[in-house]
Amino acid sequence: MLIKLTSNTSGEMIMFAEHAHQLFEIIGKECTASGVFTTEQLPEAIARLHQAVEAEKLAAKHHVEEEHTAEAEEAETDEADEKPEKAVPLGRRAVPLLHLMEWTLKEKGFILWEAAKDF
Repeated sequence: MLIKLTSNTSGEMIMFAEHAHQLFEIIGKECTASGVFTTEQLPEAIARLHQAVEAEKLAAKHHVEEEHTAEAEEAETDEADEKPEKAVPLGRRAVPLLHLMEWTLKEKGFILWEAAKDF
């Protein structure tokens, strides 16, 4: 399912419901079929998304450091193991919404969203 977000000042964007759900939970918004981010709500929503992205970056950095330590200790043979695909980081998912929110806030606007049903 797709979610359409429309800013009254900065255009529109479309997201998959699964990704919008994750971002809306971080922001503290209910995933209803329609809703609004008011001008007054945008600063807190932007701050929450930035905090979540930074927290993920720190966790990923810590995880990479642990992996390097474990790899050095194991010193396995040259056999190539298939690594699972990495998930798309939260930062990449959040950036389009963050840009829409920041541009909308700059112009003192609001953002409406619409979906076929609650997500």
